[in-house]
Amino acid sequence: MMQAAPLQHVPVMLAEVLAQLEPEASGTYLDGTFGGGGYAAAILACGATLYAIDRDPDAILRGAALATRNPGKLHMIEGGFGEMLALLAARGVTRLDGVVLDLGMSSFQIDDATRGFSFRNDGPLDMRMGRDGPTAADLVATLGEAELADTLYQLGEERLSRRIARAVVIARAQGPITTTRQLAEVIRAVVPKDKSGIDPATRSFQALRIRVNDELGQIERALVQAAALLAPLGRLVVVSFHSLEDRLVKRFMTEASGRTPGPSRYDPRGLLAREEAAFRLLTPRALRPGDAECAINPRARSAKLRCMQRLETAEARP
Repeated sequence: MMQAAPLQHVPVMLAEVLAQLEPEASGTYLDGTFGGGGYAAAILACGATLYAIDRDPDAILRGAALATRNPGKLHMIEGGFGEMLALLAARGVTRLDGVVLDLGMSSFQIDDATRGFSFRNDGPLDMRMGRDGPTAADLVATLGEAELADTLYQLGEERLSRRIARAVVIARAQGPITTTRQLAEVIRAVVPKDKSGIDPATRSFQALRIRVNDELGQIERALVQAAALLAPLGRLVVVSFHSLEDRLVKRFMTEASGRTPGPSRYDPRGLLAREEAAFRLLTPRALRPGDAECAINPRARSAKLRCMQRLETAEARP
Protein backbone atom coordinates (compact mmCIF):
# COMPACT_ATOMS: atom_id res chain seq x y z
CA MET A 1 0.00 0.00 0.00
CA MET A 2 1.15 3.54 -0.65
CA GLN A 3 1.92 5.73 2.32
CA ALA A 4 -0.82 8.17 3.22
CA ALA A 5 1.54 11.12 3.56
CA PRO A 6 3.16 12.28 0.33
CA LEU A 7 6.91 11.94 0.24
CA GLN A 8 9.22 14.54 -1.23
CA HIS A 9 10.79 13.61 -4.54
CA VAL A 10 13.75 15.53 -5.91
CA PRO A 11 14.82 14.41 -9.41
CA VAL A 12 18.60 14.20 -9.66
CA MET A 13 20.39 16.38 -12.25
CA LEU A 14 17.09 17.42 -13.81
CA ALA A 15 18.51 20.43 -15.66
CA GLU A 16 21.37 18.35 -17.07
CA VAL A 17 19.01 15.54 -18.11
CA LEU A 18 16.78 17.97 -20.02
CA ALA A 19 19.78 19.68 -21.62
CA GLN A 20 21.03 16.33 -22.95
CA LEU A 21 17.65 14.87 -23.89
CA GLU A 22 16.40 18.08 -25.62
CA PRO A 23 12.70 17.02 -25.60
CA GLU A 24 10.47 18.62 -28.24
CA ALA A 25 6.69 18.91 -28.38
CA SER A 26 6.56 16.82 -31.56
CA GLY A 27 8.65 14.00 -30.08
CA THR A 28 7.87 10.69 -28.41
CA TYR A 29 9.99 9.73 -25.40
CA LEU A 30 10.41 7.01 -22.81
CA ASP A 31 11.08 7.43 -19.11
CA GLY A 32 12.15 3.89 -18.29
CA THR A 33 12.23 4.50 -14.53
CA PHE A 34 9.23 6.66 -13.66
CA GLY A 35 9.76 6.58 -9.87
CA GLY A 36 8.47 9.85 -8.47
CA GLY A 37 7.76 11.31 -11.92
CA GLY A 38 10.22 14.21 -11.74
CA TYR A 39 11.73 13.69 -15.18
CA ALA A 40 8.35 12.74 -16.62
CA ALA A 41 6.69 15.97 -15.46
CA ALA A 42 9.49 18.06 -16.98
CA ILE A 43 9.35 16.21 -20.32
CA LEU A 44 5.57 16.54 -20.46
CA ALA A 45 5.90 20.27 -19.74
CA CYS A 46 7.65 20.53 -23.11
CA GLY A 47 4.48 19.23 -24.78
CA ALA A 48 5.98 15.86 -25.71
CA THR A 49 4.33 12.45 -25.72
CA LEU A 50 5.78 10.23 -23.00
CA TYR A 51 5.68 6.54 -22.22
CA ALA A 52 6.75 5.74 -18.67
CA ILE A 53 7.74 2.33 -17.32
CA ASP A 54 8.06 1.21 -13.71
CA ARG A 55 7.77 -2.22 -12.13
CA ASP A 56 6.63 -0.75 -8.83
CA PRO A 57 2.81 -0.72 -8.69
CA ASP A 58 2.98 2.23 -6.28
CA ALA A 59 4.80 4.27 -8.95
CA ILE A 60 2.10 3.40 -11.49
CA LEU A 61 -0.52 4.68 -9.06
CA ARG A 62 1.45 7.89 -8.53
CA GLY A 63 1.58 8.37 -12.29
CA ALA A 64 -2.21 8.30 -12.61
CA ALA A 65 -2.56 11.87 -11.33
CA LEU A 66 0.13 13.12 -13.73
CA ALA A 67 -1.57 11.29 -16.60
CA THR A 68 -4.87 12.96 -15.73
CA ARG A 69 -3.20 16.37 -15.94
CA ASN A 70 -1.70 15.41 -19.32
CA PRO A 71 -4.53 13.64 -21.19
CA GLY A 72 -3.33 11.61 -24.15
CA LYS A 73 0.30 12.54 -23.48
CA LEU A 74 1.41 10.26 -20.63
CA HIS A 75 1.10 6.49 -20.96
CA MET A 76 2.00 4.50 -17.83
CA ILE A 77 3.30 0.94 -18.25
CA GLU A 78 3.91 -1.51 -15.40
CA GLY A 79 6.97 -3.67 -16.02
CA GLY A 80 10.75 -3.74 -16.02
CA PHE A 81 12.65 -1.37 -18.31
CA GLY A 82 14.75 -4.34 -19.43
CA GLU A 83 11.67 -5.47 -21.35
CA MET A 84 10.93 -2.09 -22.97
CA LEU A 85 10.91 -3.41 -26.55
CA ALA A 86 8.08 -5.85 -25.86
CA LEU A 87 6.20 -3.46 -23.56
CA LEU A 88 6.24 -0.68 -26.16
CA ALA A 89 5.60 -2.97 -29.14
CA ALA A 90 2.40 -4.13 -27.43
CA ARG A 91 1.30 -0.49 -27.64
CA GLY A 92 2.37 0.00 -31.24
CA VAL A 93 5.53 1.97 -30.42
CA THR A 94 8.69 1.01 -32.31
CA ARG A 95 10.56 4.34 -32.54
CA LEU A 96 11.49 6.90 -29.90
CA ASP A 97 13.10 10.33 -30.03
CA GLY A 98 14.69 9.87 -26.64
CA VAL A 99 15.03 7.58 -23.64
CA VAL A 100 15.97 8.51 -20.08
CA LEU A 101 16.93 5.99 -17.39
CA ASP A 102 17.46 6.94 -13.74
CA LEU A 103 19.02 3.82 -12.26
CA GLY A 104 18.73 2.47 -8.74
CA MET A 105 16.04 3.12 -6.14
CA SER A 106 13.57 5.98 -6.02
CA SER A 107 13.26 8.26 -2.99
CA PHE A 108 9.85 6.74 -2.31
CA GLN A 109 11.30 3.24 -2.04
CA ILE A 110 14.17 4.34 0.21
CA ASP A 111 11.97 6.32 2.58
CA ASP A 112 9.20 3.73 2.92
CA ALA A 113 10.35 1.41 5.72
CA THR A 114 7.80 -1.24 4.70
CA ARG A 115 9.70 -1.80 1.45
CA GLY A 116 12.82 -2.96 3.28
CA PHE A 117 15.42 -1.12 1.18
CA SER A 118 17.04 0.82 4.00
CA PHE A 119 18.41 -0.08 7.42
CA ARG A 120 17.78 3.42 8.78
CA ASN A 121 14.27 2.42 9.81
CA ASP A 122 13.34 -1.12 10.74
CA GLY A 123 11.08 -2.94 8.32
CA PRO A 124 10.55 -6.28 6.60
CA LEU A 125 13.64 -7.47 4.70
CA ASP A 126 11.98 -7.25 1.28
CA MET A 127 13.86 -5.00 -1.24
CA ARG A 128 11.68 -5.96 -4.24
CA MET A 129 11.02 -3.08 -6.63
CA GLY A 130 7.99 -4.99 -7.87
CA ARG A 131 5.75 -7.36 -5.99
CA ASP A 132 6.86 -10.76 -7.26
CA GLY A 133 9.87 -13.03 -6.86
CA PRO A 134 12.02 -13.85 -3.83
CA THR A 135 12.68 -11.20 -1.20
CA ALA A 136 16.01 -10.31 0.37
CA ALA A 137 14.89 -12.32 3.41
CA ASP A 138 14.45 -15.35 1.15
CA LEU A 139 18.01 -14.97 -0.15
CA VAL A 140 19.45 -14.50 3.33
CA ALA A 141 17.62 -17.65 4.47
CA THR A 142 18.49 -19.92 1.54
CA LEU A 143 21.78 -18.96 -0.10
CA GLY A 144 24.73 -21.13 0.76
CA GLU A 145 27.58 -19.44 2.60
CA ALA A 146 29.89 -19.35 -0.45
CA GLU A 147 27.19 -18.05 -2.80
CA LEU A 148 26.14 -15.39 -0.31
CA ALA A 149 29.77 -14.27 0.07
CA ASP A 150 30.19 -14.10 -3.72
CA THR A 151 27.01 -12.03 -4.01
CA LEU A 152 28.18 -9.52 -1.41
CA TYR A 153 31.62 -9.27 -3.01
CA GLN A 154 30.55 -9.05 -6.66
CA LEU A 155 27.44 -6.87 -6.31
CA GLY A 156 28.37 -4.87 -3.21
CA GLU A 157 32.15 -4.76 -3.63
CA GLU A 158 32.30 -5.79 0.02
CA ARG A 159 35.86 -6.84 0.95
CA LEU A 160 34.70 -8.62 4.11
CA SER A 161 32.06 -10.65 2.30
CA ARG A 162 33.19 -14.02 3.63
CA ARG A 163 33.17 -12.80 7.21
CA ILE A 164 29.65 -11.41 6.78
CA ALA A 165 28.37 -14.56 5.07
CA ARG A 166 29.69 -16.71 7.95
CA ALA A 167 28.01 -14.42 10.50
CA VAL A 168 24.70 -14.58 8.61
CA VAL A 169 24.80 -18.39 8.46
CA ILE A 170 25.47 -18.58 12.21
CA ALA A 171 22.73 -16.05 13.00
CA ARG A 172 20.07 -17.69 10.83
CA ALA A 173 20.73 -21.04 12.50
CA GLN A 174 19.50 -19.44 15.72
CA GLY A 175 16.37 -17.96 14.10
CA PRO A 176 15.15 -16.42 10.83
CA ILE A 177 16.47 -12.99 9.79
CA THR A 178 13.36 -11.19 8.59
CA THR A 179 13.89 -7.47 9.23
CA THR A 180 16.34 -4.83 8.04
CA ARG A 181 17.46 -4.11 11.60
CA GLN A 182 18.25 -7.77 12.29
CA LEU A 183 20.44 -8.07 9.21
CA ALA A 184 22.17 -4.73 9.77
CA GLU A 185 23.02 -5.71 13.36
CA VAL A 186 24.50 -9.04 12.23
CA ILE A 187 26.72 -7.20 9.75
CA ARG A 188 27.74 -4.40 12.13
CA ALA A 189 28.83 -6.99 14.69
CA VAL A 190 31.57 -8.29 12.37
CA VAL A 191 32.47 -5.28 10.20
CA PRO A 192 34.35 -2.35 11.75
CA LYS A 193 33.13 1.18 11.14
CA ASP A 194 34.48 2.84 8.02
CA LYS A 195 36.52 6.03 8.42
CA SER A 196 34.30 7.62 5.77
CA GLY A 197 31.28 7.24 8.04
CA ILE A 198 29.51 4.83 5.70
CA ASP A 199 27.42 2.33 7.66
CA PRO A 200 29.03 -1.16 7.63
CA ALA A 201 25.78 -2.63 6.26
CA THR A 202 25.62 -0.34 3.21
CA ARG A 203 27.48 -2.50 0.69
CA SER A 204 25.75 -5.72 1.74
CA PHE A 205 22.31 -4.12 1.43
CA GLN A 206 23.25 -2.84 -2.03
CA ALA A 207 24.35 -6.32 -3.11
CA LEU A 208 21.16 -8.02 -1.94
CA ARG A 209 18.99 -5.34 -3.56
CA ILE A 210 20.78 -5.68 -6.89
CA ARG A 211 20.40 -9.45 -6.86
CA VAL A 212 16.76 -9.44 -5.74
CA ASN A 213 15.85 -7.15 -8.66
CA ASP A 214 18.35 -8.44 -11.25
CA GLU A 215 19.36 -4.80 -11.65
CA LEU A 216 22.50 -5.35 -13.72
CA GLY A 217 20.70 -7.73 -16.07
CA GLN A 218 17.89 -5.21 -16.46
CA ILE A 219 20.39 -2.46 -17.27
CA GLU A 220 22.24 -4.55 -19.86
CA ARG A 221 19.01 -5.46 -21.64
CA ALA A 222 17.65 -1.92 -21.40
CA LEU A 223 20.72 -0.33 -22.99
CA VAL A 224 20.57 -2.63 -26.01
CA GLN A 225 16.83 -2.19 -26.44
CA ALA A 226 16.89 1.58 -25.96
CA ALA A 227 19.56 1.90 -28.64
CA ALA A 228 17.45 -0.20 -31.01
CA LEU A 229 14.40 2.00 -30.42
CA LEU A 230 16.09 5.35 -31.05
CA ALA A 231 15.22 7.13 -34.27
CA PRO A 232 17.95 9.09 -36.11
CA LEU A 233 19.15 11.92 -33.81
CA GLY A 234 17.39 10.23 -30.89
CA ARG A 235 19.18 10.38 -27.55
CA LEU A 236 19.75 8.00 -24.66
CA VAL A 237 20.39 9.64 -21.28
CA VAL A 238 21.37 7.51 -18.29
CA VAL A 239 21.94 8.59 -14.69
CA SER A 240 23.78 6.01 -12.57
CA PHE A 241 24.66 6.01 -8.88
CA HIS A 242 27.38 3.43 -8.27
CA SER A 243 30.36 1.99 -10.10
CA LEU A 244 28.72 -1.26 -11.19
CA GLU A 245 25.94 0.63 -12.99
CA ASP A 246 28.22 3.28 -14.46
CA ARG A 247 30.69 0.68 -15.72
CA LEU A 248 27.98 -0.99 -17.79
CA VAL A 249 26.72 2.31 -19.18
CA LYS A 250 30.19 3.65 -19.97
CA ARG A 251 31.25 0.47 -21.76
CA PHE A 252 28.04 0.25 -23.78
CA MET A 253 28.11 3.87 -24.94
CA THR A 254 31.83 3.74 -25.68
CA GLU A 255 31.39 0.68 -27.89
CA ALA A 256 28.22 1.98 -29.57
CA SER A 257 29.98 5.21 -30.52
CA GLY A 258 33.02 3.42 -31.95
CA ARG A 259 35.40 4.75 -29.32
CA THR A 260 36.96 1.40 -28.40
CA PRO A 261 40.62 1.13 -29.38
CA GLY A 262 41.38 -0.86 -32.52
CA PRO A 263 43.35 -4.13 -32.43
CA SER A 264 47.13 -4.16 -32.40
CA ARG A 265 48.85 -3.82 -35.77
CA TYR A 266 50.09 -7.36 -35.19
CA ASP A 267 46.54 -8.66 -34.72
CA PRO A 268 45.04 -10.10 -37.95
CA ARG A 269 41.69 -8.57 -36.97
CA GLY A 270 43.25 -5.21 -37.81
CA LEU A 271 42.95 -6.12 -41.51
CA LEU A 272 39.16 -6.27 -41.24
CA ALA A 273 37.07 -3.18 -41.87
CA ARG A 274 35.56 -1.88 -38.63
CA GLU A 275 31.81 -1.52 -38.52
CA GLU A 276 30.80 2.11 -38.76
CA ALA A 277 29.45 3.49 -35.48
CA ALA A 278 25.73 4.31 -35.37
CA PHE A 279 26.01 6.68 -32.38
CA ARG A 280 28.06 9.58 -31.16
CA LEU A 281 28.96 10.04 -27.52
CA LEU A 282 27.76 13.42 -26.27
CA THR A 283 29.45 13.07 -22.87
CA PRO A 284 33.10 12.02 -23.34
CA ARG A 285 33.28 12.35 -19.57
CA ALA A 286 30.37 11.71 -17.28
CA LEU A 287 28.55 14.83 -16.08
CA ARG A 288 28.33 15.28 -12.30
CA PRO A 289 25.88 17.28 -10.16
CA GLY A 290 26.95 20.69 -8.94
CA ASP A 291 27.78 21.54 -5.35
CA ALA A 292 24.53 23.45 -4.92
CA GLU A 293 22.42 20.42 -5.89
CA CYS A 294 24.42 18.10 -3.65
CA ALA A 295 23.90 20.47 -0.72
CA ILE A 296 20.14 20.40 -1.27
CA ASN A 297 19.89 16.73 -2.20
CA PRO A 298 22.73 14.59 -0.69
CA ARG A 299 21.54 11.56 -2.69
CA ALA A 300 22.78 13.29 -5.84
CA ARG A 301 26.41 13.19 -4.74
CA SER A 302 27.29 9.90 -6.43
CA ALA A 303 25.30 10.54 -9.63
CA LYS A 304 26.91 10.32 -13.07
CA LEU A 305 25.14 11.25 -16.30
CA ARG A 306 26.08 9.84 -19.70
CA CYS A 307 24.41 10.46 -23.06
CA MET A 308 24.72 9.23 -26.64
CA GLN A 309 22.85 10.13 -29.83
CA ARG A 310 22.00 8.07 -32.91
CA LEU A 311 23.60 9.54 -36.00
CA GLU A 312 21.27 11.13 -38.52
CA THR A 313 22.34 8.67 -41.20
CA ALA A 314 22.06 5.61 -38.97
CA GLU A 315 18.65 3.97 -39.15
CA ALA A 316 17.24 2.38 -36.01
CA ARG A 317 16.89 -1.39 -35.91
CA PRO A 318 13.63 -2.63 -34.37
